[in-house]
Amino acid sequence: MFCNIKKLCIYGLILTFIGNCFLSCRSIPGPDKNQVFKEIDYTEADIVSEEIKRIENFKEKDLLKALWRAWLLNDNVKDNSLVQECYNECINQAVEQYNQAVEEKDYVQARRIYTSLKNTSYSGTADLSVTEKQLNESIVKSISALTTNSKKDSTIAQCMKGTVTILVDRGIRIEKGVGYSDMVLGSGFFISKDGYLVTNHHVIESCVDPSYEGYARLYIKLSEDGETRIPAKVIGWDSILDLALLKVEIDAPFYFELGSSDDLNVGDKVYAIGSPLGLESTLTSGIISSTDRDLNMSAKVFQLDAAVNSGNSGGPLIDQKGRVQAIVFAGVQNYQGLNFAIPVEYLKNDLPFLYAGGKKIHSWIGAYGKTKRLPGSGSKNEGIIVNYVQPGSPAFLAGIRENDTILKLNDKTIYSLDQLHTDYIQLAAGTIVKITYVNSLGEEKEVPVYLEERPDTPGNSVFTHDIITSSLYPIIGVKLTNVSVENKNLYLITDVLKNSVADQSGFVVGDTVQILNAEVSKDKSAIYIELYAKKRMHGNIDMGIGMQAPLDSPNYF
Repeated sequence: MFCNIKKLCIYGLILTFIGNCFLSCRSIPGPDKNQVFKEIDYTEADIVSEEIKRIENFKEKDLLKALWRAWLLNDNVKDNSLVQECYNECINQAVEQYNQAVEEKDYVQARRIYTSLKNTSYSGTADLSVTEKQLNESIVKSISALTTNSKKDSTIAQCMKGTVTILVDRGIRIEKGVGYSDMVLGSGFFISKDGYLVTNHHVIESCVDPSYEGYARLYIKLSEDGETRIPAKVIGWDSILDLALLKVEIDAPFYFELGSSDDLNVGDKVYAIGSPLGLESTLTSGIISSTDRDLNMSAKVFQLDAAVNSGNSGGPLIDQKGRVQAIVFAGVQNYQGLNFAIPVEYLKNDLPFLYAGGKKIHSWIGAYGKTKRLPGSGSKNEGIIVNYVQPGSPAFLAGIRENDTILKLNDKTIYSLDQLHTDYIQLAAGTIVKITYVNSLGEEKEVPVYLEERPDTPGNSVFTHDIITSSLYPIIGVKLTNVSVENKNLYLITDVLKNSVADQSGFVVGDTVQILNAEVSKDKSAIYIELYAKKRMHGNIDMGIGMQAPLDSPNYF
């Protein structure tokens, strides 16, 4: 699908030869017209009536989304009895659902409703059957892995007993007419006596991926019995953080205590236990090389130099007291000492959702931004600067705009984008949160914002919901404006994001570009853009350029 560099160079010369007349006729793929957002005008009576009907439809699918839209409507339309009635009905139904969730001991759902009620001006939270503090305590008590704190050091021999080999038998694969055993190998570790254990999502992915049509059976092998396969089942999984919770119907010979990644620093010694290449109970040691690597995930991960190979994925990374500090998940092939692990704090925040079962749904509000930090050594983070807001997204409907600075989430000060992602993990998608921000005029505001389900590739959502002059800003880092009536594909660059794909490609403000094509890959993970550019830094020489950019990034939130 995508051109190689040599082909691009030839293509650029051809473009120069055939001129702009032919190129200006091409249409560029852009947003889906049916998905382009039309802003709500709350001053129009008919539009208000339609919004009330829309809220009624939301009630059947997602009551809290209906509650949030009713709050927005009620906040914008004053002294309207129908609007007030709609808002009150949503409140009353949410209170009913809350009490039902508490009665059924679904504390995760109850907390989601409680937080949403509190952030939409509901004043009766004191009358609810259980307080927010009690809900949080109940969630922790229901998961033994979060309450175990023996404060006793574990020996390496004990830790070996708590580590297992994960086997996913996918039957036979055919290559060139010959059948081969198709087996996925990984590691895992027990976190409770009753047989719950943790591994990586990518190890068991074929067991939960609806698009996988083949055979897949999941087993574990204990370290003390390398011959017996014990059937296991997947309880919950998180594809973004690469975590999965499994269950086997046996008592664990040993289960690990979860530590605190805050206790680890660069240079601290750690041990990895796993089954590299099928060699069960292999112990390797090393040090923490870094605590804040960004691997295009919504979380910072550890880098370590302990030897890790295929089969180690999902195994525990423990400290010298035997406590799990991280989960091994990746290594760079052909390079020694470049291995990575997921800090245990993310697992601890994820466990309530993994125990609830099914896929963990992550959240976003439809925005793109970066940690706001003044230049210079020793300067402190000051929140999150919003670079882009997708039209029609929760952030847009709540009034958050480009160049606003987010300061707080649910009254908790937010210093960085990493911190915001960590707080998101603890909140269920579909929760209404309160965001405090400062707008471009310096005014501080508080608004309730609905946490929508995060798309698998947020950049593709942006590309299909916004015009190309705006959507390319978060995707490749250029803000564009049309400069020709005759050629609608000719643009002037008015802004370039630092460290973006465009910035690294040498584009600057004032360059002119003609977009020839924009093609999204089949799996929606990347976009390939062909353009014809005049770069000021290169003497305004005409050149054909191909740019490829991922459609996911930790900067989407």
